[in-house]
Formats: sequence, C-alpha cells, structure tokens
Amino acid sequence: MKFIAVVRTLRLGSILPKITVPLQSRTFQHDFIPRDLQAKPKRYKYPAFYDPYGPRPPPSDKIIQLAERIAALPAEERAQIGPTLRDRLRHPKMQQISVEGMDLGPQGGPSAGSAKAEEKKVEKTAFDVKLEKFDVAAKIKVIKEVRAFTNLGLKEAKDLVEKVPVVVKQGVTKEEANDIIEKIKAAGGVAVLE
Repeated sequence: MKFIAVVRTLRLGSILPKITVPLQSRTFQHDFIPRDLQAKPKRYKYPAFYDPYGPRPPPSDKIIQLAERIAALPAEERAQIGPTLRDRLRHPKMQQISVEGMDLGPQGGPSAGSAKAEEKKVEKTAFDVKLEKFDVAAKIKVIKEVRAFTNLGLKEAKDLVEKVPVVVKQGVTKEEANDIIEKIKAAGGVAVLE
C-alpha cells in the first residue's frame, strides 16, 4: 500500500516528457516515375568510337600542313621521325610488349607472318613427353613411374595411363624429357618426345 501512495504522490508528468505531436509515420514512396506504356523507346545516338576526352577542336592549319609534309616523305625518312622525336622530347624508350602465346588471329597483319617465320628459326626449348603404349603386364610399374614425375595420386595416375596415347609431362627440358623416357622404357612402356 505504501508503494501505491508513493506513486500517487510523484507526479509522473514531470518525470516523463509529454508527447505533444502525433508519432511520425512514413508510407512507402516510389523512387521512380511510372513508365508510359504507349510511349516509344528513346533512341540514343552513340558516337562511332568512344573518346574518353570528349570532342576536340579541329587541328590548326599549321598541324595539317605538318601532317601533309610528313605523309609526303619517303618511307625511310618517316621511320626516323619517331626515334628522333623521342630523343628530342626526352621520352623514355618504350619497351615492346611480348605477344608470345597470344592468338592474334587474322588481324595480326603482315607482321604475324614474319613472327611465324622467326618462331621456326628459334630452337625449341620446352618439350612434352607422350606415353604411346605399354605392356599390360608392366602396367603397375608404368603407373608408379608416372606418379614419380607428375606428383599425381594413384587414381589420377592410373586414369592417365589408361588413356594411352596421352601427354604425361609438358614443358620440360630436353635432358629431363629424355630421362623420363628412359625411366618409362625401363618400366615397360613406350614414350616419345614431342
């Protein structure tokens, strides 16, 4: 009873703030404007090529005359313009990007043919070892040899050997490839160098 009397004596209004405004509520508001179903789609005009710097003013007459004079030069003199400008403007020499392993396709142009001719001249340094066949009685020995130089598990090596003819090791030196071929031959298999 004393508790109730104490509560009555306290003015709860002075302790708790009075709510004088209604609680705020917010209904779902659309962030988009509904599309007119009868309207035709807009067609945007895209430029023929993407220019990240935007439109540029046309070159001056002096630049056009210079370009015409350069175009009129013989091919030998035009080839000297790039290195001369690089030296004059003190630009660092640009390194050529290696395209080894890339398929340039038909757009490779005339230089692609010369690259293939150079490839034929270069001596091959990486070889593949291909397992041609093996004796059925020596299958387990061949699987053990294949596991030794490929770091495969027993099941993977067995599956690989059963797919004969198959490449068992790629990109090795000639000495390493000959060593692998000799080991497979000693185990009862026939391997060749590719």
